[in-house]
Amino acid sequence: MKTILVPYDFSKEAGYALEFAKGMAKKTKNKLKLFHVIELPTPQSFSSYGEAGAFSNEGTQIFMIELIEKRKKQMEEFEASMKDSGFSFETKMVFGNPFAGISKEIVEAQADIVVMGSKGSSGLEEVLIGSNTEKVVRHSTCPVITIKGKVEPNAIKKIVFASDFNNVPGDVVKRLKKLVETIDAELHLVKINTPSMFENTRTSMEKINDFISDFNVEATSSSVYNSTSEEDGILEFADDINADMIAMATHGRTGFLHLLSGSIAEDVVNAAKRPVWTMKAKN
Repeated sequence: MKTILVPYDFSKEAGYALEFAKGMAKKTKNKLKLFHVIELPTPQSFSSYGEAGAFSNEGTQIFMIELIEKRKKQMEEFEASMKDSGFSFETKMVFGNPFAGISKEIVEAQADIVVMGSKGSSGLEEVLIGSNTEKVVRHSTCPVITIKGKVEPNAIKKIVFASDFNNVPGDVVKRLKKLVETIDAELHLVKINTPSMFENTRTSMEKINDFISDFNVEATSSSVYNSTSEEDGILEFADDINADMIAMATHGRTGFLHLLSGSIAEDVVNAAKRPVWTMKAKN
């Protein structure tokens, strides 16, 4: 049975992601797995001065015991509420680093898709902190749908797939086609033209048409869209056609290369108000 994995941190956005995933599970009859990571505290978490006195340690222990019991009860309540959902549902709670825990669970659960909430971030906050969602988008071995607001799968009628259409990986296209089929939405293809990455329309359209032919893709429309940046162009095009979801491949770059090149997909995930589907292209 295929698995929809929902990393859950009890935030409002995580709640939106869970509701979206429940809608997908009802359509597909796939298993839905709710996954929660309790992050173990460090002394710095509870004392800005780095103190580790008896009161601090005792207070930390009491806090963690109460938190664990609360989360266990909440997970049991989720399981009880989903007994008659019409699809398989289970929960799992672990301790550790959220990103590391999610990454490990994606592999162990053999997740077919991850649905997770995101608040989004930009500017200095994004550079200094980043988010677990952004890291999962960059590294996940399966597609990730990021959710920021209330939305049901049945409300997704138009999906924009943005690409440069240069050697799009076959596994990305296969999963994209499965998404379109599952949600039963129109697919709109777009290549963003920017001053720094200019390509004439004829060349761009030839690449898009080759993509459609090579992968037997059913697209409602194919467009070349001009903008000042690829990120802005994707968001603007999605607004212009009133799209319900954006889909992209991400290259999963890390370290110095990631700082130099950035990631258009991650930028779009942070900035977009609508759901974004991403899948890491194998290097």
